[in-house]
Amino acid sequence: MGLFNRKTNDTAPTAPRAADSALAALTGEYAIDPAHSSIGFTVRHAMVTNVRGTFSDHEGTLHLDGADPSRSAAVIDVKIASIDTGIGDRDGHLRSGDFFDAETFPVMSFRSTAAEQLGGEKYRISGDLTIKDVTRPLSIDLEFNGAATDVYGNERVGFEGSAEILRSDWGLTWNAALETGGVMVSDKVKLSFDISAIKQAA
Repeated sequence: MGLFNRKTNDTAPTAPRAADSALAALTGEYAIDPAHSSIGFTVRHAMVTNVRGTFSDHEGTLHLDGADPSRSAAVIDVKIASIDTGIGDRDGHLRSGDFFDAETFPVMSFRSTAAEQLGGEKYRISGDLTIKDVTRPLSIDLEFNGAATDVYGNERVGFEGSAEILRSDWGLTWNAALETGGVMVSDKVKLSFDISAIKQAA
């Protein structure tokens, strides 16, 4: 079951059909559940391995429109100080002025400006990502994982997605040259999103 509507097959798309009652019932306002969601990143370190991390403190809202996915929207705020790569000294460096400057710019934010269905369960949401004092466009490819009512009676929806950015586009330019060539930290960063959101009362 697609979130909004489904094409009969990926090679021969047809006009979207009207949302049925089950899909229409998903339309509404949702709050992201941080206890069951993850916002993470992967970056190449010393040219030979990947370092992975997460931001444990985040909040956000979704507006889902089951009849017209282009009217769906997302707002996400992430506390930079919650960055966690598993190494305290490294996390402290990432919070410092060399990177995020968490004391001066404590929040990283995303505000969507457009949404579209790519086919089947796949969607793309585009918007503005602000890190420090720089705002630039970002598109996130998402897959709808389904909807369910949990044991507490909460109506949930789930998405997972990814995006790639160049950190230098947001002024995160610190680096160190390696004796063997190359640099300590890659410019390209892979972002990952695993989102569970709870429908709010009308």
